[in-house]
Amino acid sequence: MYEVRRRNVVRPPGADEEVTRLVRAAAEGDHQAWDALVARYVALLWSIAFRHGLNESDAADVVQNTWLRLFEHIDDVREPARIGAWLATTAQRESLRIVAQRQRVVPSDDAATFDGADRLQAPLDEALLAREQGAAARAALETLPPTWRSLVELLTQDPPLTYEQIGADLGVPIGSIGPTRGRCVRRLRALVAD
Repeated sequence: MYEVRRRNVVRPPGADEEVTRLVRAAAEGDHQAWDALVARYVALLWSIAFRHGLNESDAADVVQNTWLRLFEHIDDVREPARIGAWLATTAQRESLRIVAQRQRVVPSDDAATFDGADRLQAPLDEALLAREQGAAARAALETLPPTWRSLVELLTQDPPLTYEQIGADLGVPIGSIGPTRGRCVRRLRALVAD
């Protein structure tokens, strides 16, 4: 079992009344009372935030959010004399919220971490993609001059034809097939890329 240690806090006479007066005055919009509360408890809030290992920016958020919570709920505080405990508890909760949030987000400068397909996205429909690419290739092929179109069709036969067979079918010299094929490929690439 854990032993619970309680510290007997001895407050100077009238301290509870002074804090109660400050809380009630702040609730009524007294700026000086707010300033007095901030001056009295701001160091406590910073120490709680830093005790959770927060950096200065996150600790500042804890302190600011704690004061914001007090501003929003100052009329609901049941024991104004114990506003220090209320602020400490709120700062503790805000600190824990930021610590938990920091554990969920893992910053990385490793570009490889984000390479690859997004697993949350639907996988590409390979058949649809192939149909779209095939349609684009056929449309580009239709724009070629008839001799070039025939050459491409003969070059893509399965089983492949020899240059001698293609030259005989088209009635062109074998030496012109390679350069014409190169021009066809460049034109098709340009048409499909557009």
